[in-house]
Amino acid sequence: MTYQKKRAGVITTGSEVYKHRIEDNFTPVIETKLKEYGVEMEDHAVCDDKPEMIAEAIHKMLDKGMDMIICTGGMSVDPDDRTPLAIRNTGADVVSYGAPVLPGAMFMLAYYNRKIPIVGLPGCVMYAKRTVFDLVLPRIMADEILVKEDLDSLGEGGLCLSCSVCTFPNCGFGK
Repeated sequence: MTYQKKRAGVITTGSEVYKHRIEDNFTPVIETKLKEYGVEMEDHAVCDDKPEMIAEAIHKMLDKGMDMIICTGGMSVDPDDRTPLAIRNTGADVVSYGAPVLPGAMFMLAYYNRKIPIVGLPGCVMYAKRTVFDLVLPRIMADEILVKEDLDSLGEGGLCLSCSVCTFPNCGFGK
């Protein structure tokens, strides 16, 4: 499969960022990862932790024709983390909430209308050089519709060793 040009929207979630208590350091990381595949972030929204607000932002991006939507933050098991609920509330079909990959175990993948990926990224994507997102993004870029078994298969080799000199993708991570 070949990579397809995508229109990407990013939704940054979290009351601390929304209320300007902390700087959004997540979105620049996502922009850099997208640029590795020639993708520009064409839309961006910052939302509070309210699932209704996040779901509304997702729907607005879908209405604008985004080919993929990436939600950052709010993906752990903390009671304040409501992004998974918001993604579910859009009517998207959830493939998996959780992946056998470190870093990235709290990763979520869903598809809206069985074709538009909505991704929920855990905080580790902001800090770790390579995560489950790096394993999934190329497949999304090739229009592959992933199923739970695809994510489950990443368990073998699913531990990034954080080598001092990263050679990804020429390493055993996710293989």
